Amino acid sequence: MSPSATPPTKSHGQWINDRDPLNANEVMKAEDDGLNVRARVEEIYSKEGFDSIPDSDLRGRMRWWGLYTQRKPGIPGGKTGILEPHELDDSLFMLRVRSDGGALSVEQARVIGTISTEFAQGTADISDRQNIQLHHIRIEDMPEIWKRLEAVGLSTTEACGDTPRVVLGSPVAGVDEAEIIDGTSAINEIVARYVGDPAFSNLPRKFKSAVSGSPWLDVVHEVNDVSFVGVIHPEHGPGFDVWVGGGLSTNPRLAERLGTWVPLDEVPDVWAGVISIFRDYGYRRLRTKARLKFLLADWGAAKFRDVLETEYLKRKLIDGPAPAEPVGGRRDHVGVHTQKDGRVYVGATPTVGRIGGTHLTALAELTESFGSDRIRLTANQKVVILDIPKDRASEFVIALRNIGLEAEPSTFRRSAMACTGIEFCKLAIVETKATAEAAVTELEKRLPHFNEPLALHVNGCPNSCARFQIADIGLKGALVTDDSGNQIEGFQVHLGGSLGGLDDETSDFGRKPRGLRVTADELPDLVERLVTTFEVQRTPGESFAQWAVRADEESLR
Repeated sequence: MSPSATPPTKSHGQWINDRDPLNANEVMKAEDDGLNVRARVEEIYSKEGFDSIPDSDLRGRMRWWGLYTQRKPGIPGGKTGILEPHELDDSLFMLRVRSDGGALSVEQARVIGTISTEFAQGTADISDRQNIQLHHIRIEDMPEIWKRLEAVGLSTTEACGDTPRVVLGSPVAGVDEAEIIDGTSAINEIVARYVGDPAFSNLPRKFKSAVSGSPWLDVVHEVNDVSFVGVIHPEHGPGFDVWVGGGLSTNPRLAERLGTWVPLDEVPDVWAGVISIFRDYGYRRLRTKARLKFLLADWGAAKFRDVLETEYLKRKLIDGPAPAEPVGGRRDHVGVHTQKDGRVYVGATPTVGRIGGTHLTALAELTESFGSDRIRLTANQKVVILDIPKDRASEFVIALRNIGLEAEPSTFRRSAMACTGIEFCKLAIVETKATAEAAVTELEKRLPHFNEPLALHVNGCPNSCARFQIADIGLKGALVTDDSGNQIEGFQVHLGGSLGGLDDETSDFGRKPRGLRVTADELPDLVERLVTTFEVQRTPGESFAQWAVRADEESLR
């Protein structure tokens, strides 16, 4: 090549240019669609056992049906990045059950609870994606589990993998007195049309969606690949504002508005256009750059909208307004709230999403006994029960407490979230669920009168499944050095993260005070010091996040 020649541009692996697979994951997907693995599970692996599963299915295509191998017990966090995948694998699985819009009937909740007790050693965790995750699943039991789930309209299809994951929705859709528009029909149409469709079963990476017409802004729209947020157009009435390109993990990025207004019946088509852009233009060469947020960062919202309109929808979208400020209060729907029909919905807190099969079954029975058939999961690892008679609300709150679900929780229990952690996850460095629960219990004893919003999110690794960057106090699993110079499991502390809902100025990934790391045992002491200092230094009306962002580092130690 002559000195003046332009060097060839390195391929991003975009399908729009070339379908030649550029890494092992892309080769695996090109060789066989992940949707096809179910037949092998039913016909071969469930009969011949775990050892009959080849690597390409075990650590690849099984995810297209909601199955991940879980972490072998006893492997410390320091080994997470050192051991080979097969050394970390247990011969059991995590199974993720889709719950699009977070919606469960009593019968569905009962079936999941029964599957948990019979096949999953009683495990059942609510994720912050409105799914339920079961653990200790044997491959031999999967045909029966699928049979039971599908008999009541549930699915594990594309609950994991490089696919369209569960579509988040407002847990109070259709009942909230302040609702702008009910997005349920759009969610149902997206799932019916596109989930399990081979046209979208090979994406560059996972694709996270949300549709909510709630003024509470309750689906963390700022950190999804695409979100449809309820707005009122001055000429066209209620519809949706479209946000694209959000995501957390090791390169967090807030979504951007496309500046469009979309009516309810057009949401599925626009959703299909956005995911098609991701499929065709998304970066496939490097897994670390394969989320939609990287494409949006390079293109910008204006180009993205132009490609969506000209190449995929073949029409212009209507310009539209941004969402209004949230209606007030917290986004989690915890507590007793009046529905538009005069009944109430009740939001309750299973600590850090851990509910268990027995409690899930008990919740189903309790809900039915109060005349309701509608249970909802939230994007904050909480549950909401709709349609409770108003005159029985107090009775229902007490009944929930008796099965371990608190509708009047402390601020610590209400806002705590935790990912799966080292107990089951092969990427984790530290324990999370038990750490968070122990910290919450201790803080309730030490600070019983503190009632300001304070989100404590505990994450086992940098991937932010518990959204540590947008918490008041976010903990990222890490190895820390103790007083003797030994490396032990602990957390890097992030402070002052928040979602304001409208723009970069009201949403913040917070700060990482230099050298601020803690062990699990030190966590209650740290939170107590921070809360005490906050109470002394805060200005009138100032939130913990606002204070933590402006405070000097000495105040944060």
